[in-house]
Amino acid sequence: MQIINGLAVYDEGNKDNRPIIFVHGFPYDHTMWDSQFEFFKKKFRVISYDIRGLGKSETGDGQYTMESYVDDLFKIIEELNLDKPILCGLSMGGYISFRAIERQQNLFGGLILCDTKPQADDDAGKLKRAAGIKLINGDGVIKFVDGFVPNTFAEESKSLEIYRITLDKCRMQNPIGVKGALIAMLSRTDTSEAIKNFNLPVLSICGEKDALTPPDVMREFTNKIPNAKFAEIPKAGHMTPLEAPDLFNKILGEFLDNLN
Repeated sequence: MQIINGLAVYDEGNKDNRPIIFVHGFPYDHTMWDSQFEFFKKKFRVISYDIRGLGKSETGDGQYTMESYVDDLFKIIEELNLDKPILCGLSMGGYISFRAIERQQNLFGGLILCDTKPQADDDAGKLKRAAGIKLINGDGVIKFVDGFVPNTFAEESKSLEIYRITLDKCRMQNPIGVKGALIAMLSRTDTSEAIKNFNLPVLSICGEKDALTPPDVMREFTNKIPNAKFAEIPKAGHMTPLEAPDLFNKILGEFLDNLN
């Protein structure tokens, strides 16, 4: 681990290999990509980090925006001197990825969007985020996590050990960081139009039983991205890299093998 601009950054694999940056979802940390790190570090340089306020990254005042999250990502790319990294983001990590590509598409060599969407929160979504902040303020982060995380896994996946491990990790997150992420997400811009101008290789991956970003939602926006590919993972929910790591890695690996 190294610290870049207050962020805990993890960098493995041969530095001469093509870099992939994995950006985790909410309210998780970089360890949700452990299976991908182990699988892809043999052929690629793999990088992940704890988004500000989560995991081992600095919390600060908790006043985050989606723009500051993207600034953090760009700082990591700059400090590590990465050449055309492939960006892979899940859920909130996908929101960061959409905006990063919109801002500086030429910086990247490919994009993988996992269980995410380009649309900004509508009013109902914003109110739900606000209610989450209120819940954390009143009852604590564990109460919030116990209500939120189960919805990100398919019912079949809740018998897996990784589900229990992930839930326990999320319960330990800093409430200031979790609330800051909720603020950043509810205030993010809409990138639905910007995706029509994406001209880099794109893969969308979605769990068949994703209750937060269902396959039909992901398939619809993927069809608007020029030459993008879509893959659905059977029986998985919102957390496809954790629920079906072998199939996820296979799908991702095939996409990466076909990049120039």
